[in-house]
Amino acid sequence: MKKSLLKTLLGLCMVTLLTVFAGCSSGEKEAAEQTSGDAKTYKIGITQIADHPSLDNCRIGFIEGLKEEGFIEGENVIFDYKSAKGEIATANTIATSFVGNNYDLICAIATPSAQTAYTAAVEKKIPVVFSAVSDPIAAKLANSLEQPGKGATGTSDVIPVEQQLAMIRAFLPDAKKIGILYNTSEPNSATQIAMYEAAAGKYNFEIVKVGVATQADIPMATDNILGKVDCITNLTDNLVVSNLQTVLGKANAKKIPVFGSEEEQVKNGCLASQGIDYIKLGVQTGKIAARVLKGEDINNIPIETIQESQLVVNETVMNNLGLTLPESLKATAQLVK
Repeated sequence: MKKSLLKTLLGLCMVTLLTVFAGCSSGEKEAAEQTSGDAKTYKIGITQIADHPSLDNCRIGFIEGLKEEGFIEGENVIFDYKSAKGEIATANTIATSFVGNNYDLICAIATPSAQTAYTAAVEKKIPVVFSAVSDPIAAKLANSLEQPGKGATGTSDVIPVEQQLAMIRAFLPDAKKIGILYNTSEPNSATQIAMYEAAAGKYNFEIVKVGVATQADIPMATDNILGKVDCITNLTDNLVVSNLQTVLGKANAKKIPVFGSEEEQVKNGCLASQGIDYIKLGVQTGKIAARVLKGEDINNIPIETIQESQLVVNETVMNNLGLTLPESLKATAQLVK
């Protein structure tokens, strides 16, 4: 009788203990799931209008800037990168798909991609952080640089025009006319040309501009402008930069210098540039995106620019053109080959 009672009591104790342990296990699992649920993984769509080194560097810098702020690919952020390959219709499709997937943020690189992303995302209030947009106001992406106020912000790659003109004058003391090829559909290019035209007289230059609408226009437009100018200077015009080798091939054949608007163009065959570092620009953009993901109101985050410019000279091109590095540029020039 006593043994039976003891067995019964032991049985009840085991049941109670198992119930308690089962409860603990369930509670711990719920707690773990809750913790896991709190560690949000952000989905970011990156749309880029074309594949060329400047914009690629923006994208690399953007990811690095986010990483520096604790948003690390594969840990708490997933990137979906797509290039429009220079096609506006493709940029529209990319932006629509990002919005349809309800991404947490869209990074748009270059003006056409920024405009299409903004148009697609504005109604669903998905934040758009752009990079390499020279004139966000003209592109209708912001009310002002200080107070964007339209659900988009980012960085501008406005070029240091006066420093560029001073550099060209140092290389070519007798030059009179500077040629500029530009995409007639890109608002950034219109803004940059206006800046060149406003400053050219100060350095005794005349600006000669030739517009293009498509890639097919580039060869004839290059032949046209090379017959009228002493040199060419590039804008951050995506259509022209994407076809840089066509321009360089024709200019080199005539021994006419082509100046770039940033370092990568110089590495790819332009004589020199007094431009910005697109990796740094991308890092700044990534840090802005981090502020948005951390909860700041995108409407109140000012659009940023890079103030410092960087002089880069292609030594091989300089020698091929029979030029020498001006004395006034020696202290600051970074030589590449």
